[in-house]
Amino acid sequence: MSVRLLKRVLKEQELQQQQHHDESEEEEGESPYSGTRPAINPFDLLNDDDVDQLQENEPEIDDEMVVGNNHKQELSGMKSMAGAISTSNQKSKKKKKKKSKTGLSSVTNKVKEPFDDMLDTLSLDVNSSRHQPCPTKTKPETSKLCAEFVKQCAPSALQVDPKCLNPENELRRIFGSKVVKSFEKSNQASSSRQVIGGRRGAHHTRRTILVSPSEHWPRWDGSLSMEFLETKDGYHHFRYVHSSSSDQAQRTFEAAKAIHDLNGIASILLYHPYHLDSLVTMADYFKFVGENQMSADSIAKSLYALECAWHPTFSPLQANCQLKICHETNKPLFTTLFTHMKNLDRRGCHRSALEVCKLLLSLDLDDPMGAMFCVDYFALRAEEYAWLEWFSEDYKSDNSLWLFPNFSYSLAICRFYLEREEPSKDADTCATKSNSADLMKQALMLHPSVLKKLVAKVPLKDQAWTNIIKHVFFRSEKTGSASLDHLINIYVEKSYIIWRLPDLQKLLRVSALQVIEILEHSTSDAKDWACVRKEAFSSENNEYGHLLVSDFSDTVPTLPPENLQNFMVDPRMREPERNGGQIANPLDGGPAPRDVANRNALAVLFESMLPWVNYGGRGDGGNEENQVNEHE
Repeated sequence: MSVRLLKRVLKEQELQQQQHHDESEEEEGESPYSGTRPAINPFDLLNDDDVDQLQENEPEIDDEMVVGNNHKQELSGMKSMAGAISTSNQKSKKKKKKKSKTGLSSVTNKVKEPFDDMLDTLSLDVNSSRHQPCPTKTKPETSKLCAEFVKQCAPSALQVDPKCLNPENELRRIFGSKVVKSFEKSNQASSSRQVIGGRRGAHHTRRTILVSPSEHWPRWDGSLSMEFLETKDGYHHFRYVHSSSSDQAQRTFEAAKAIHDLNGIASILLYHPYHLDSLVTMADYFKFVGENQMSADSIAKSLYALECAWHPTFSPLQANCQLKICHETNKPLFTTLFTHMKNLDRRGCHRSALEVCKLLLSLDLDDPMGAMFCVDYFALRAEEYAWLEWFSEDYKSDNSLWLFPNFSYSLAICRFYLEREEPSKDADTCATKSNSADLMKQALMLHPSVLKKLVAKVPLKDQAWTNIIKHVFFRSEKTGSASLDHLINIYVEKSYIIWRLPDLQKLLRVSALQVIEILEHSTSDAKDWACVRKEAFSSENNEYGHLLVSDFSDTVPTLPPENLQNFMVDPRMREPERNGGQIANPLDGGPAPRDVANRNALAVLFESMLPWVNYGGRGDGGNEENQVNEHE
């Protein structure tokens, strides 16, 4: 209902009240307006859409003209269309007042009833079940709905802070804004010279949250998109989709990869600057040759392309979206995020690396990249001790994370620092949580083989450590479980640097001596913890064999120049070679020995100039030469 029509109705009621005031209250005669204009309830007109439509089509009338006969006829016509206006106005003034009050109360009751019903459905109190004929049957359903509602409203420990994703903010906090600005100015000239393809300043790059795009980057070509799949268990599932324009680039990449042609892969980026496989391959190459900045730039471009393709409803920072790695098109996001996380760690931006690690965990609950086994390291380096305890209690609503080697030791370190930071709250937490000394002793009893590997990796050269690891309980480096041994190797390789702090070394040494003292009096504790360890890691196979220990190492792998042609081979295929084994089925296009029999000598000559071609060992060289000479 328009404001103008409401004013007319209200003014007309005022005139009606003035006329009745002049007459006697006892007079029962008809009002002069009773036959042509019945009483109007303005609240009925508020719910009428037809009156608004009529008001839009009618000509404008002055607000002051409200008494004429034409106006009365117009109002009576609108009353008949609405059907909600009262038709009886032949009562006294007292009755009219009473009627208006009852009308208002009925309207308010109508408004309150659905509002009360809404409050009842959203009420978190199970006992407040109003208007329910069978409360015993609806209580379980109400409690279930309330539990789901609370679970959805509760914040998740994996929610990502977008401000902390930018490493520049962390660098400014650590070194100061002046130092960061001077560093950016020194690198601005060199970075502007590295423009390959595209014109500088020809467009504005899109603003993203994962990385900060450079001005000289090419425009996003739209070769990738994302589609929504389904909503299941409160999570929204998505999948990346490649466009038809990227098919030709992918075929060219596969052909260049088959012959290890780096120049061919680099030429793809001239025409398709955001081809993901080419960017990741060149990032690996730059990493092997020591160009870490160029490698990080290629990974940043990949993340920029992946974020530009996000679906409008894809909000991964809220930890309610899933990108399952079982879809082949989703794999590049996980590999680039994991590499980006390691690059941030090398730069010292541990807070930003923690946010990226949380994002990796939230995108796929199966944790295909093993982010679970480094999130504690980043939390300790970023001094997010309270968050780590919250995460260990909140993640998957399961308190069994402390059984993993990394969490058993990291939670003890976390409690150690919290006790130092909050001594006033320590008395309250002691009643509900164990102290750092007890947690460290539990970690040593549960995973004693960690101690000997830490002493060798850190290293710890005091005589006290030599006497400790000679004890029969800490002497063995194997646990009997392939999965547990693999996780221990990952933890020692990733977190050994934390144990170089003197305070933590003292905590570890005192706890180890106390464990030895306990075992001298009773050996039943060791057997009990061995049973817990065996039950937690009961599988005989290595369940985490897909996670390479080298992926969690801080050292950058390098290859000699003559072996750079092999860098595109999956490192998981090279792992058996390091262990003294052999590969049963090498990858296609690998450095397998080639046969030169019955081949063109000129073709063999040019082929031998390629560094990735292998014609076998020296022992077969004479036979190959004889075969070539015979062919000539």
